[in-house]
Amino acid sequence: MEPVSRYEPVFLNRAEFNNSVALKNSISIGTTGKIYVKENFLFINELYKGFHVYDNSDPTNPTSFKFIAAPGATDMAIRSNMIYINQATDLIAVEYNPATNAIALAKRIPDTFPVLRSPDGDFAFDVPENTVVIDWKLKN
Repeated sequence: MEPVSRYEPVFLNRAEFNNSVALKNSISIGTTGKIYVKENFLFINELYKGFHVYDNSDPTNPTSFKFIAAPGATDMAIRSNMIYINQATDLIAVEYNPATNAIALAKRIPDTFPVLRSPDGDFAFDVPENTVVIDWKLKN
């Protein structure tokens, strides 16, 4: 008998997924991943949800600034004003405009990365057509 995952995949329709990246007001931190520092900003990954952005001008008192919503996100890199995000299976480039304090999706390369695996290492089976695995939740 094969082991059964204790988790079930969370799916998002591909059309919604493609339009899901947005700059939002700050949210409270939950399950964090990697941290990225760029100039006076601190980016903290909220696993599979996006990135908390902190103003780190005063490192003794970082201030919550914004949240970059990017369902399925696990990692990022920044060069100039371009933010490169591993968003589930896709690699996206998001341009930040400091003058307007806004972001815009500059490019999406679908299916660059493997499908997200569950925390216990399983793959999603019977993935509905035109959907993306963006997270995993513990079964009840």
